[in-house]
Amino acid sequence: MGPVPFAGQGRYGLAAMAILTQHTPREAREPRGFAGGIASLADDQLYALQNPFALDGRVSSYPASARGFAVANSYLLTQPDAAMLIDTGFGKDEPVIRAQIESLIAPGLPLSMFPLRLNEFMSINNVESFAGHFNVETCYTSNIDAALWFDFGAKAEGRDILKSMKVTAVTRADTIELGKDGRAIDVMQAPIRLIATRWLYDRATRTLFSSDMFTHIWRDTATGPWIVTDADNDPTSLRGVRSFMLNTRYWWLEGAPTDSIRRGIGNVFDKYDIETIAPGYGCILRGRNVVARHYRMLDEFLKSCDKSVAVSRYVTRDEER
Repeated sequence: MGPVPFAGQGRYGLAAMAILTQHTPREAREPRGFAGGIASLADDQLYALQNPFALDGRVSSYPASARGFAVANSYLLTQPDAAMLIDTGFGKDEPVIRAQIESLIAPGLPLSMFPLRLNEFMSINNVESFAGHFNVETCYTSNIDAALWFDFGAKAEGRDILKSMKVTAVTRADTIELGKDGRAIDVMQAPIRLIATRWLYDRATRTLFSSDMFTHIWRDTATGPWIVTDADNDPTSLRGVRSFMLNTRYWWLEGAPTDSIRRGIGNVFDKYDIETIAPGYGCILRGRNVVARHYRMLDEFLKSCDKSVAVSRYVTRDEER
């Protein structure tokens, strides 16, 4: 099986803008070359809340030898009458993320949350805090007892907050409707995963929320930039993608039956018209050419790892490939 053709050569441009209850802050208006904070990916519809962290060998999401900075991404989807937060960020960033959300939605606006990785701090760390602070309507998860996983707060009332929070379990292939206008957000089981993971697709902005996949770009400094566009001279190579994947949580792919994984990812890119890949951490990939290029590199990497052409072997803790 060769690389799956990239879908969606037709429509280009952002979906029609909705009217938000507050004005967009100045720092959220221009995504190109963005250095952290609030990036508008679709005015009044989708914002990236980005907070950098240092790579010093202690962050397991990156190769041990990686140095520089990456960025943790939370995403706020907004409608005039509702909003949804995808991933809640690290606990260390809670005050900043809370302020970012407050700057984008009106007080009391119904907010839902969807942590895409149930057992990773970057995704779930601030569920309890935000449930106690905002008008949280529900928390979407793949597990109905997920509230038991979110007890990270030191406050005595934290457990009561989680017990009273509504949890909505989603299936492996589902659709969420945001707001009274029914903005459709498709839910899917991640076609490549190590831990319990969901991907989402926002039809309004043509954005794929890829959780812990397509996370392979970091920067030398904390100022980024944290968005890669068609206008950039992106140096990412197939060799770089391979090294990243094999030196992080997907070290086991070499010699695995990756053909079925390729088909699963290919089906997503065939089905959906993707203009932006929004990972849970690392640079956002924005623009059809950027999206197509990074998809092809991932597909070529997986092809080279299949058990028909590669041999699985034991990899020691400190070995890098």
